[in-house]
Amino acid sequence: MITVVGVDPGLAATGVAVVRGTGLSVEDYSYGVIRTFSRAPLQDRLDRIFTKLFGLLTDVMPDLMVVEDVFSLEKYPKSGILLGRVTGVILLAGCRKNIPVKEIPVREAKRVLTGSGSADKRQLEESVRQRLNHPSLIRPYHASDALALALIGLFRWDKPLSSPLGR
Repeated sequence: MITVVGVDPGLAATGVAVVRGTGLSVEDYSYGVIRTFSRAPLQDRLDRIFTKLFGLLTDVMPDLMVVEDVFSLEKYPKSGILLGRVTGVILLAGCRKNIPVKEIPVREAKRVLTGSGSADKRQLEESVRQRLNHPSLIRPYHASDALALALIGLFRWDKPLSSPLGR
């Protein structure tokens, strides 16, 4: 059995999920978010994300961490820069714990789990919920996105260990 942590970066709320299983079989899972305070200085918010994630990685000791790849919309370049900073502390946490980290684009996650790279957050959440046979809505969407990433890591683990996601 392997353990995969999925992370959906966000400054206000970073989604985190842990999935344990083998191949397409999920034995156990959990999910949540790391929230930051909007009025706190950026460095304090980044420190909170790093510290909480580092603690989770220390407790869980996963075989792999899968992170949503940073993207930026031309209309909102500042958001992309902030997301890059958040992703940086997430990648650092994985590096410090010596955990293999793979980034995958959100469109790929959507395509793998829903069949469409342009699926909306609701469709992705529904697909994750069905795959896990989870009885109720998974909220916030950051958490269901993190579960989606962790599931993809689990499903693709049978690829060579030097590249758990087959890249």
